[in-house]
Amino acid sequence: MGYRAEDDYDYLFKVVLIGDSGVGKSNLLSRFTRNEFSLESKSTIGVEFATRSIHVDDKIVKAQIWDTAGQERYRAITSAYYRGAVGALLVYDVTRHVTFENVERWLKELRDHTDTNIVIMLVGNKADLRHLRAVPTDEAKAFAERENTFFMETSALESLNVENAFTEVLTQIYRVVSRKALDIGDDPAALPKGQTINVGTKDDVSALKKVGCCSA
Repeated sequence: MGYRAEDDYDYLFKVVLIGDSGVGKSNLLSRFTRNEFSLESKSTIGVEFATRSIHVDDKIVKAQIWDTAGQERYRAITSAYYRGAVGALLVYDVTRHVTFENVERWLKELRDHTDTNIVIMLVGNKADLRHLRAVPTDEAKAFAERENTFFMETSALESLNVENAFTEVLTQIYRVVSRKALDIGDDPAALPKGQTINVGTKDDVSALKKVGCCSA
């Protein structure tokens, strides 16, 4: 593949970071987009976003990742923040169980404001703080299976799984989108007559999920 300009991409996907304040959303963002980590974490005020492009198959997928303050008082931005999002990283802190308890509320808000096809990754951040762990991996994994989301534990500090978490979300979004393109039938000959591929039903999306075959 030849040289391609910085702003040359095949897909642009908006991904939102949500979760309580202080769980490390901004550090996940800076680690993925700039490979930086700051110990002086300042609260994000309002909204900021950063971009990074990755290769999926032979395509260039550009991610526009939005980060917001988790504090209640900034909640007025909700609908604009979620608008157009096709992926989300729902982050909690493995050392603070309350941030995991609040995941359910974040998930509800996310689903109220986005398309049913949105790809969601539950992220347990600060996994480097092993001695302080308050949320067992199994508990989070069970929740993810029940809710039909992806799940990964990360450490923005140690650069553990950060790349994987974002890349997995972007790859799965790409899969959903390319299957939709197939469904529209750009090439009618590609599908046997009479075969229908549904996109947009809950079942269809769950086929993409790696965790949990059997959520009710």
